[in-house]
Amino acid sequence: MDNLFITFEGGDGSGKSTQVDRLYNYLIDLEIDTVKTREPGGTPSAEILRDLLTKGDTKKWTPISEALLMWASRYEHLTNFINPALNSGKTVICDRFYDSTYAYQGIAHGLGLNNMIELKKLIIGDIEPNITFILDINPEIGLKRTSNRGDNENRFENYDLDFHVKIRKAFLKIANRDKKRCKVINAELSEKEISDIIKNEIDKIININN
Repeated sequence: MDNLFITFEGGDGSGKSTQVDRLYNYLIDLEIDTVKTREPGGTPSAEILRDLLTKGDTKKWTPISEALLMWASRYEHLTNFINPALNSGKTVICDRFYDSTYAYQGIAHGLGLNNMIELKKLIIGDIEPNITFILDINPEIGLKRTSNRGDNENRFENYDLDFHVKIRKAFLKIANRDKKRCKVINAELSEKEISDIIKNEIDKIININN
């Protein structure tokens, strides 16, 4: 089969990282050469930017500064990890990609979705995931989940509920704009139920490519 670029998106506490791990293990069991990564982060330089973005006060950055840091981190990640992995034939699973910048900075922070789309074209070009799973969750439930995580990467979680409601609506808007690529999944289902839906979608792609 052709290698794939798979991304996971969704609000905070939607269970993306858990499903990334489940899908990674599933593909490894199928003997598909697969790597997993995350944004912001994924390379040493991008992880430095992750610390700056995900820790501290919500007012630490203006929306424009925050967006530019996200794109800088993504450029480093794409150039030094994602593209080399894809070019070597590996399947790549990424916990967040440009849709998160569209949702958080473009829509929720009000910088404009179209402005973020133009920045995407300028900075990373025409790369598109083969499939994007958007895990949709009631923000109140998601934030309750994140309160039990016990880490200090909580800058975005500390925004008020209205912000997280905007994030949810933003991801659904993004999914509606690109129905072929984006698959919305109810993140309030059990971990296994979500994983089974994802595996079924991936199996369809694998069978088509075969």
